[in-house]
Amino acid sequence: MNRAYAVMMALICLLFASAGYADQPHPWQIDLQAPATPIMHQIRWFEHYTLWFIVPITLLVLALILVVVVKFRSSANPVPSRTSHNTMIEIVWTLGPVLVLFFLAIPSFNLLNAQLELPDADMTVKATATQWQWNYEYEGSENPVAFDSFMLKEEDRTAAGKTDVAAYPRLLAVDNEMVVPVGKTIRLLVTAAPSDVIHAFAMPAFGLKIDAVPGRLNETWFKAENEGLYYGQCSELCGKDHAFMPIAIRVVSEDRYNAWLAQAGSDLPGANKALMAAVDRPAGNLAVAANESK
Repeated sequence: MNRAYAVMMALICLLFASAGYADQPHPWQIDLQAPATPIMHQIRWFEHYTLWFIVPITLLVLALILVVVVKFRSSANPVPSRTSHNTMIEIVWTLGPVLVLFFLAIPSFNLLNAQLELPDADMTVKATATQWQWNYEYEGSENPVAFDSFMLKEEDRTAAGKTDVAAYPRLLAVDNEMVVPVGKTIRLLVTAAPSDVIHAFAMPAFGLKIDAVPGRLNETWFKAENEGLYYGQCSELCGKDHAFMPIAIRVVSEDRYNAWLAQAGSDLPGANKALMAAVDRPAGNLAVAANESK
């Protein structure tokens, strides 16, 4: 019984641990990624809202095309009408699109305003893009923290402790993730190196996509609602290695973030390994829990 109980608890831990790593692209995915910020909740709602207009309009246009093809074909209508104006039709096809655009514009403007109106931030992170990596700087902290983030190479997985491909997927995992606390408003400054090209910082689960322009400082914000590891990519064609410039943000509890920040300034590899040990422990303890119950 003890062994069965231990295995059951380990499986529960594994289940919840894996849920945090679900925010990444999946094969045959047909919908947006699960929202992890208030902005992404609004984006997903707006996307589903627009379908109530797109689908009926598409079906209506298809029906009209079929009617025209069948009713007004040359064999069924050898003498075509010479009518050049129809007042009712002209009113409908003018007012119809106006009303549709009106119902789309109001929630669209509300969403745009929420994205562009920055709330009071709890912390600021600057992301600088170069070909082909990201550099992160944590501003306002007592211990200055700045590091580069490269795509994780397959031969470096073992040394980095990131052998779990489900949690650290190929071409998306990085050597050093941006680490932020859950439930905090993060002000994100985005730019590119002065002698570089235009890049774009995109994180689908957060509803983020903003250009990184050399010599220009753009800003946006996000507030992660759930802990986990989230993946994005550069979304601007920036050169031959554009496809190998991923973005990874690890969202953790405030206590774990504070512990990581205190150590990252002087020992970033050690801080990352300590954080990974704390976050990934439930999944790694599955076999241990079963053995200890024997």
